[in-house]
Amino acid sequence: MQRIIKPKAVLSRRKPIILSRQSLSTLSQQSHSSTSIQENDAFVSVSQMPPFDYTPPPYSGPSTEEILRKRQQYLSPAICHFYKKPLNLVDGKMQYLFDEKGRRYLDAFGGIATVCCGHCHPEVVDAIVDQTKRLQHSTVLYLNHAIADFAEALASKLPGDLKVVFFTNSGTEANELAMLLARLHTGYHDIISLRNSYHGNAAGTMGATAQSNYKFNVMQTGVHHALNPDQYRGIFGSDGPKYAKDVEDLITYGTCGYVAGFIAEAIQGVGGILELAPGYLPAVYSTIRKAGGLCIADEVQSGFARIGSHFWGFEGHGVVPDIVTMAKGIGNGIPIGAVVTTPEIANVLTRRNYFNTFGGNPMCTAGGLAVLRVIEKEKLQQNAFTVGSYLKERLTSLKGKHEIIGDVRGRGLMLGVELVQDRELKTPAKVETAHLMDEMKELGVLIGKGGFFGNVFRITPPLCFKKEDADYLVDVMDFVMSKM
Repeated sequence: MQRIIKPKAVLSRRKPIILSRQSLSTLSQQSHSSTSIQENDAFVSVSQMPPFDYTPPPYSGPSTEEILRKRQQYLSPAICHFYKKPLNLVDGKMQYLFDEKGRRYLDAFGGIATVCCGHCHPEVVDAIVDQTKRLQHSTVLYLNHAIADFAEALASKLPGDLKVVFFTNSGTEANELAMLLARLHTGYHDIISLRNSYHGNAAGTMGATAQSNYKFNVMQTGVHHALNPDQYRGIFGSDGPKYAKDVEDLITYGTCGYVAGFIAEAIQGVGGILELAPGYLPAVYSTIRKAGGLCIADEVQSGFARIGSHFWGFEGHGVVPDIVTMAKGIGNGIPIGAVVTTPEIANVLTRRNYFNTFGGNPMCTAGGLAVLRVIEKEKLQQNAFTVGSYLKERLTSLKGKHEIIGDVRGRGLMLGVELVQDRELKTPAKVETAHLMDEMKELGVLIGKGGFFGNVFRITPPLCFKKEDADYLVDVMDFVMSKM
């Protein structure tokens, strides 16, 4: 009689399935596969991936090996890829992705917090296609209703006098423009950002970014990096006002006494899904405004209903910024970003010509408006709150079982799991993180990683994620951790 091996730490809320090695090999080629991991033992037990009524069309393109060869030959060597065996994704539908063999994967990364409505959402696709058939691009020098309609809808989602929209092509461009606006409006130059932050990779935003991994040795001036209000590793724990004192000191000792502005994410994405300590933003916003500066909210990753409790990340801290930047979720994968500010601040751009050829083109803005409508129609903010809270609770339960989990944090469907070798020392488990990601991929679950040390699971799935998906994600994470 064969022995059935079951991991001791599988938290399945459904009946597990038992798959032989032969079955695993067969199922890995099918779109409804639950797992394809190869075990030394005769059997492996995991919960089943939720059913999904979609089969992608057959793929007839180049092989994974051919694509990898072309990337290595023709693309920048700076472009890297996840996993020891790179994944060739050719199809997507809602919260799932498919490789060239038709195998299905649960997407818990959302293209770096970008896909909010779901992959290839029919209403978003239809809006893009319909607009493309009529007019793909003209220029903002001519009139077109698509850009005006989207700007109106977007402004309605923001508080106070934040009613003027300028469209860009990315989050980096949006943050560059926001800092320019702050400097022009105030007449001052100095910008304050946070250590561990990421705001882009252009000239100004690289200066505002405060992770050496993303900073080249080029001229970066006029930016001061304040102590990060990190509730896990920070010296003041969750006491936001104590961290905020450092901003006062920077202004006093590092500037002329006045600043152009302050830029921060409510939840640091690239930095490892770090939610700023409570009370920090209100205190800092007050300090910055006393020093003549503007407050910039970087909502590139935390915006568009992702945190569930609010539509924007800054709303969770009870503040109203002077400038809001956004991208990623704004287009569900379309290359579009935006800066929203007040009429008074926006007016400074009229001093010279400021132009963006593709920013606000009809195709992208039609798609962006469809994204807003889908979020409201399908109540995706409520879903992000409900499913995200459930997922965070289940992830937190794993912390009691696996010593490698040092912290579980975030809001809604913007969650982070920090992995450490030692809980007391908080030694980053970077190698282990990469290994576990590979193992989870083999079981059909895709997550991201981040944090300065690359030891944080970034969980930012499409907002149509379901509880059954959350269960499968946690069961798989539990299983691969049990194997370690």
